[in-house]
Amino acid sequence: METKERDYKGFVMNGFLALLLNLLMIPAVVLLIKASVEGDINSVLGGVTAAVLGVFWVIHLIGFMTQEPNEARVMVFFGKYKGTFRRAGFYWINPFVEKKKVSLRARNLNPEPIKVNDLTGNPIMIGVVLVWKLKDTYKALFEIDSQTMAGATAGVTAVASRMRAFENFVRVQSDAALRQVAGRYAYDDTDTATEEQLTLRSSADEINSELVEQLNERLSMAGIEVVEARINYLAYAPEIAAIMLKRQQASAIITAREKIVDGAVSMVKLALDKLSAEEIVDLDEEKKAAMVSNLLVVLCADEPAQPVINSGTLNH
Repeated sequence: METKERDYKGFVMNGFLALLLNLLMIPAVVLLIKASVEGDINSVLGGVTAAVLGVFWVIHLIGFMTQEPNEARVMVFFGKYKGTFRRAGFYWINPFVEKKKVSLRARNLNPEPIKVNDLTGNPIMIGVVLVWKLKDTYKALFEIDSQTMAGATAGVTAVASRMRAFENFVRVQSDAALRQVAGRYAYDDTDTATEEQLTLRSSADEINSELVEQLNERLSMAGIEVVEARINYLAYAPEIAAIMLKRQQASAIITAREKIVDGAVSMVKLALDKLSAEEIVDLDEEKKAAMVSNLLVVLCADEPAQPVINSGTLNH
């Protein structure tokens, strides 16, 4: 979206020079009043001039402004946008220009985790922490209703209220973006998932990058930029947490059993090949089957096997 923000091109005076001029007005007013009283000049003309200069002196005081680094003021002259002033320092600017102060510094947002449904429909709790800052002051103040949301306050409170309004806008949009992104992926690996499929638990970098992209797309209309966003909390919802824990335990047990069986089969094959190669004993197919069965029971059993001595003989 094309920005309408521009630099302020109006008259700007160094604050210290303006302060010197302001101080010089005081003795000028005093001298005019004294000259009028003593009759050195026309009393009416001197009084009017002194009054006008006094009013100008008071109005002149309102134009002083101090601005810190990473702050900006949006200049509005009788409802018309005149530009954004970003220079840090002490300045004097036309007092009839309204100066709406905003902060350009980075801010953190860490809302409470929300409940969403993942790709498979399971309810999960997910939270995000993000770093954001204002990038376009025109959009921030005039494209969204931030000033009404901030309320009609004055001074430093107005700046704080305005920034809280921006924060609330970011909070709502981050909630919507998080729901959208989380609904595209499963919490964890599913039975039908392939290795290339991303999940919320195992693909944090990819998910965070997509979340940043979604947030910047949503917040661009408000002139807000998300510098970083990452998922900082991820868990199953309480109502299914116990069931899913059992599922994970069962999956872990199955995986462990598969490795045990693979190892046991390799050991049985090695034992049979060794017996055959070294001609220790000649086993027929029935005896081999019995030996394989016994070895697999011993190797795959959860508890130690009880030895049984066979006093019979092997029929050749």
